[in-house]
Amino acid sequence: MAAPPLSPHDALTRLGRIRLDEVGVDEVLGMIADLACRSLHGVSEVSVTLLRGGSPQSVAVTGDAALRLDEWQYRQGHGPCLDASVTGDTLVVSDTGTEERWPGWAARAADAGIGSVVAIGLPIQEAVVGALNVYGARPHAFDAETVELARTFAAYAAVALANAHLYASAATLAEQMRSAMESRAVIEQAKGIIMGQRRCTADEAFGILAKLSQDSHRRLRDVAAALVGRATAGSR
Repeated sequence: MAAPPLSPHDALTRLGRIRLDEVGVDEVLGMIADLACRSLHGVSEVSVTLLRGGSPQSVAVTGDAALRLDEWQYRQGHGPCLDASVTGDTLVVSDTGTEERWPGWAARAADAGIGSVVAIGLPIQEAVVGALNVYGARPHAFDAETVELARTFAAYAAVALANAHLYASAATLAEQMRSAMESRAVIEQAKGIIMGQRRCTADEAFGILAKLSQDSHRRLRDVAAALVGRATAGSR
């Protein structure tokens, strides 16, 4: 059963209320596509293109036609959705039956039952750009007011995506720091055990750990953790 339509105001409100501690980047992308499809007049399907390191991908779609038409552009290296991702512009295809900028793609779109398209660039962060792609079933499905609403929606979506990426990056960094601190702690424990057993210096103890790691083809942290585990078990 299809979700009920929303007013543009309600869609923007929902975008602004996304809790980044409760949803991941993929869920944010899915929400953007769904809200655009439900709130913009004349829309039949929506996709979101992301371009990471020069590699484009449709990361959220609401229909098969949008996905097929997006992926055709990626293979060919041009098309409104891909070009909007690269340039950050808003590209409007009023009628796929008469479109001359991308004739090959336009013919495929018309055959797929898509009459018009609006692709809006999404500047998310330096390493990631993309586009909100709005597909209409009939030619001239989007008037000037709808295009402007789509641009406003895309601006909100870009902020939500940028925040989601930053939140995910910060969470990943925090986890890496926590893991690094734990690794350092167990390595220091292992060094202390070796220093007590061998009556050697801290540098010498680290050298012994490093050689054990190299000889056994195991991570330094894993070697240290095993040594600490054995010492702990022995003390019991």
